Amino acid sequence: MKIATFRSRARHYWQQEIRPLLILALVLFSVRSSLADWNMVPTGSMKPTILEGDRVYVNKVAYDLKVPFTTCHLAQWADPKRGDIVVFFSPHDGTRLVKRVVGLPGDTVELRNEQLIINGHPVDYTSLTAEVSGQLSPSEQQQSLFATEKLPNHRHAVMAIPSLPAKRTFGPVEVGADHYFMMGDNRDNSFDSRFFGTVERGQIVGKVTDVVMSLDKTDYWLPRLHRFFKPLDADP
Repeated sequence: MKIATFRSRARHYWQQEIRPLLILALVLFSVRSSLADWNMVPTGSMKPTILEGDRVYVNKVAYDLKVPFTTCHLAQWADPKRGDIVVFFSPHDGTRLVKRVVGLPGDTVELRNEQLIINGHPVDYTSLTAEVSGQLSPSEQQQSLFATEKLPNHRHAVMAIPSLPAKRTFGPVEVGADHYFMMGDNRDNSFDSRFFGTVERGQIVGKVTDVVMSLDKTDYWLPRLHRFFKPLDADP
């Protein structure tokens, strides 16, 4: 009698408590895997655009639809554009990284003393507004150089840190079919395609569009409220 009662209670607990939670978890993780996700940014390789402690929104259906928990494509309707910020799996070690698309399939990418050259044409640079560079600490502002980089059809902020050893001259390199050349906006402090090569189209997870929330790790992880729900596609 006791065994039958135990089995009855266990069945009831499974049906009423555990199974609904498992189904809900499966649905939520499937959504995160295929439709939308967020990514914590632990490093400063995308400064001054993205800061350490930012949690960014990743639109996983910006370019295609994937099988949940895989990189297999079910459908594709767009390709990354030059200037897009994307999340991808690093060819170096499979780590998820956040970088900017600089070179498209068929492009020739070159860097000469921090000057980006695409298909033989030097990219133009102009001054950067103090509003963007002012988000960094005073010491970072003093030791860094800032500019607005004008890629074809896209403008974004970049920075350089002259005191750091960095790969300021690179290439030229031709980007292969279905591959993309990625760079961090913090040009002297970014592990990107200059080091691990181009990234296959299938390894791109999605497009980063907004900062959802931001915590300042240098100030006891206090929230940076002014960065909450901040779009990242506006001109600097």
